[in-house]
Amino acid sequence: MTVTNGPDRMIWQEMNETLLWWLVAASVATFVITLLAIPAIIVRLPAEYFCHRRRHPDPPQGAAAVLYYGWLIAKNVAGVVMILLGIAMLVLPGQGILSILIGMSLTNFPGKYRLERFLVSRPPVYRSINWIRARAGRSPIKAPDLS
Repeated sequence: MTVTNGPDRMIWQEMNETLLWWLVAASVATFVITLLAIPAIIVRLPAEYFCHRRRHPDPPQGAAAVLYYGWLIAKNVAGVVMILLGIAMLVLPGQGILSILIGMSLTNFPGKYRLERFLVSRPPVYRSINWIRARAGRSPIKAPDLS
């Protein structure tokens, strides 16, 4: 069924009123959660987080590996959810770009760190991150050297 203007649209809205209310509630909840979560995450980042050229993680061995990989899976799932919510917030109320950046920082993929450094080096993103950190009394994020 295609949605058109006029009576057909009114019928669609009436038939899907519950769905529309759930979408509104999800949008409001997402907005509130990001208002709380994004600043908390940004404030906890070390000031030198974007200064290094590369990341070299050392995965644990033995019994600790089970916990590590469980945590890694949970972190990546949370990151994908944040990216999807950030994409939705590009058109819905919320901090879309910052949510996508936080989601990307939670996920693991090749070239991730280089992309994060590139996004943080953009003046509006860099200013926003440091404004949030200044309000929390934290030192500013050091600018990544992309040369």
